[in-house]
Amino acid sequence: MTFIEPGLSVRNGFAEGPLADAALSRAARAGQLLDDLQKQAPTLTDGQLRDGVCLFTREQQRTRQVDSITALIRRGVRIDWPASDRLPCA
Repeated sequence: MTFIEPGLSVRNGFAEGPLADAALSRAARAGQLLDDLQKQAPTLTDGQLRDGVCLFTREQQRTRQVDSITALIRRGVRIDWPASDRLPCA
């Protein structure tokens, strides 16, 4: 096991500890938000959909990325956000 910092260590190529658990939880929540957003897309206005994508990306300053993802969802392209139960480390 390699100790990185308090609350984070690496074992067999995967992060462990409370910080790794928090990152996995955020990834799972982001995936659920994206899934819900794609299901609701037909009933949302363009502004509501764009706001939802901004929440998903948390990168409101990256307008092109937000606009691109919004356009894909609006066209019905399914975007998958797989979340695993372990956090791989390089």
